[in-house]
Formats: sequence, C-alpha cells, structure tokens
Amino acid sequence: MARVYNFSAGPSMLPESVLNRAAEEMLDYNGTGQSVLEMSHRSKAYEPIIYGALDLFRQVLNVPENYKIIFCQGGASTAFAAIPLNFMNGSRQADYVLSGQFSTKAYKEAQKYGDVTAVASSKEQNFSCIPELDKSKFNPNADYFYICQNNTIYGTRFTELPDTGNVPLIADVSSCFLSEPMDVSKYGVVYGGAQKNVAPAGLTVVIVREDLLGHERPETPALLNYKLLSDNDSMYNTPPCYSIYMCKLVLEWIQSIGGLEALKARNEKKASILYDFIDSSNMFHNPVKKSDRSMMNVTFVTDSDELNAKFVSEAAAAGFVNLKGHRSVGGMRASIYNAMPVEGVEKLVEFMKEFEKNN
Repeated sequence: MARVYNFSAGPSMLPESVLNRAAEEMLDYNGTGQSVLEMSHRSKAYEPIIYGALDLFRQVLNVPENYKIIFCQGGASTAFAAIPLNFMNGSRQADYVLSGQFSTKAYKEAQKYGDVTAVASSKEQNFSCIPELDKSKFNPNADYFYICQNNTIYGTRFTELPDTGNVPLIADVSSCFLSEPMDVSKYGVVYGGAQKNVAPAGLTVVIVREDLLGHERPETPALLNYKLLSDNDSMYNTPPCYSIYMCKLVLEWIQSIGGLEALKARNEKKASILYDFIDSSNMFHNPVKKSDRSMMNVTFVTDSDELNAKFVSEAAAAGFVNLKGHRSVGGMRASIYNAMPVEGVEKLVEFMKEFEKNN
C-alpha cells in the first residue's frame, strides 16, 4: 500500500528517511547483533544513543550551558503535576494563561499544590485566540508564569512571549517543539511530549534552567523529581529507550536539511499555502484570529456538519488521513508538523479545491 499523507495531531508522521534508517537497523544496530528495542539502557552499546541524543538536542536548539536537558516518561500531561511539585516551592503561587484545553488541565492540576491564578483566558471565545494579557495582573511573587505556547486543538499560538520580569516563564511546547529556532534563555522551563515533531510517543523532553532545580517539594515522587532525573542522566530508571533512539535520528535529519532555520522557512511555506487557500475559499473558513494562527495546526470548517463529515471521509479515501477536528471543536484540522512535506500540503489544497467545486 502507498503511504498516505498523515495530518494527525499526534502521534504524527515521521520523516521517511528516519523510518527507513530505523527499519534498516531494526534487527542489528551498529553491528551489535541486537535491536535497540532489546538493548539494556546500561550497556556500552546504548550509551552513545542517549548521550548522543542529549548532545544533539543541545546543538540543534542551541540550548545554553546553564540549562539541563532531561528525557522523561509519562507524556506532557504528567508534567502538569511535575511542574508545581518542582517549581511552586517558594510563595507557592503561580500564574497561568488559559489558552486551550491543555493549559486548562495544567491549571487544574496545579491547583492541588498551591495558590494558582488564571491571569487571562480565551475560553469565552472558544479558545479561538490567545487572550489579551494585562501585565498589571501578573503576580510578581509567583514562583512561575505558565503558558501553552501552541494550542494543538484550537490552532492558536503565542507569537510573542509574555514579559514576566523576574518570574520564570514555563512553557508547554509539545506541538511546536523544533519547528523553528527558539531562544531558550527567555524561559525558566521548556517541555513537551515528543510525538508531534521529535519522536514517537513515550518520550517527554524537559529543558530546565539549572538554578531552578533542587527545590522540589518533599512529597515529590522520585520519577517526577527533575533534579534526581537530571543527576542520573535521565536514567534513574529505564528510560523510553527506543523513542530516544528515534529522537536522535530525527535530530540528525534536522541537521541534514539545514537545521531549525531551514525548517522554519519550510513550515511557514506550508502554513501559508493552506491558510491562503482557506482565506480565498467560499466553502472553508478558519475560526482563529489571524494574528494568533498556529504554524503547526490549521483548523478549518464548512457551514455544515454533514459537509464536514463528507470532506473527512472523501479525503481519507483519497489518501489524506486524520483530518477530523478535535471532538471539542469539530470541523477539520490539518497538523502540518516538520515531517509533512510541502507536496503534502499542496496536494491537500488541490483536493480541497476539487471538493469545493463538486459540492
């Protein structure tokens, strides 16, 4: 069967060259006579994989030396609890911006551990925009200020970071990780699930400024203790070994195509092709405020639930899969992460034009 164009929000498509490389090495990695799937994480054969992935992440994202990179398990949702346990440890206060479902879940989880304030919310706009921020409402005594930088479900993103002064900014970047250059020094903590742009599901990457580590609350479970995980080189227990291996291959692929600057240009081109057509269409429209549109997740709808369903069905039959929007939003969503080629977006637009003509 020919490969389809997979627009899934995650787990998402991976670069074909990475999949081919993994297939070639499936039974015998680097002459060891064993698969990475079978390999002990304590073995000499595995060491270059995990340390190589950590080093590559630092290189590709240009992570400053005073930041630690940690490979964790449990998905980004586990970090919803790990963040307050590790960092809400002074005033036990934190500010959260509610820009979608995942920031709202993180906010509710953090409320179990301290005094948490929603300083802004776009819930009344069905999260179709990034909420306006009033700096006078920011708590200068907060232990941290929290955002979800790209909102997968609703197709929005922060195009400018909030000015939080001396309060560390913490960002969930699950669905925009490695999609463009990022100045890590502007954050206290950056974290994200890998299953969008980085690797298969199972790996969460956490980047933490060193001075923020080591102040975790006494009740913090060992596997949520970022200082403990960092001190043990992400191997306090068995890490997600194969996802880390795949992460290393993806990072090598990013380097091979010119790094994050080249990826940014490609991702902007893809988003522009799709948004430009939607904006010119008489059938499809995008519900998101233009200035807040995501480069990774493009939502669109018609004026009819029946037509939406027909589009998703016919698109799947034509080889464009996982275009159904999230159940809380409806309509359609095309996630055009790093591995989606420009050709895939161009062909989707051709299909959309034909569908509009026929309906």
